[in-house]
Amino acid sequence: MYELDLTLATPAENLACDEVLLDACNQGGPEVLRLWEPADRFVVLGYSNRFLTEVDSAACQRWRVSVLRRISGGGAVVQMPGCLNYALVLRLDGDTQRQTIGATNQFVLGRIAKVLQPLIGADVRIEGDTDLALGSRKFAGNAQRRLGQALLFHGCILLKADIDWMDRLLPLPSRQPAYRAGRRHHAFVTNLGLAPGVVKEALRSAWGAMKPLVEWPRSQVEPLVRTKYTDDSWIRKF
Repeated sequence: MYELDLTLATPAENLACDEVLLDACNQGGPEVLRLWEPADRFVVLGYSNRFLTEVDSAACQRWRVSVLRRISGGGAVVQMPGCLNYALVLRLDGDTQRQTIGATNQFVLGRIAKVLQPLIGADVRIEGDTDLALGSRKFAGNAQRRLGQALLFHGCILLKADIDWMDRLLPLPSRQPAYRAGRRHHAFVTNLGLAPGVVKEALRSAWGAMKPLVEWPRSQVEPLVRTKYTDDSWIRKF
């Protein structure tokens, strides 16, 4: 597997990059582990989230926080400094652990939990299908996008994020895992407190992603940003 440690200049470019890598793999390109860290604060809706209910748009306007939408499922998240994002682009051919959404969740999250556990010194649990948690507190949310020949599995790991911004910008989600028990964001999530470089190295080791990806269709990012990720009809589609 190839590794791409790349943070692009804008939130929209970073979301578009994941889609470009997925499309490339779906057309016969390489499997990739991409790592990136947001420099700004912004909200990202899941593919089918309703704009009017899953984000506090008035608060986002007041604080000048942009709202975007990604191609994968899951709920709305606040991206900000102190978060580490990873994107796994995997082929689907011949691996039973990747053939269904549930099997893929267990496969990917199980491997990530295994490499993070010794760094944290505590038991890492898979909760609510797509969360990684310490005890009853979530530190990573994850989501998938599946095409015919490849899938994108990406997630956001909280390292040293300002969690209070989640309560300012997001209402309680309309869909919640049972273990959340109605808790507000600040009482539900937690930071790992680890350095980004340490977690990046653990993820590279987990997936054997030691060869840098030099050639990829970078030129496709800007058109996708223009026609999709900054297009209000995409952002407010639901």
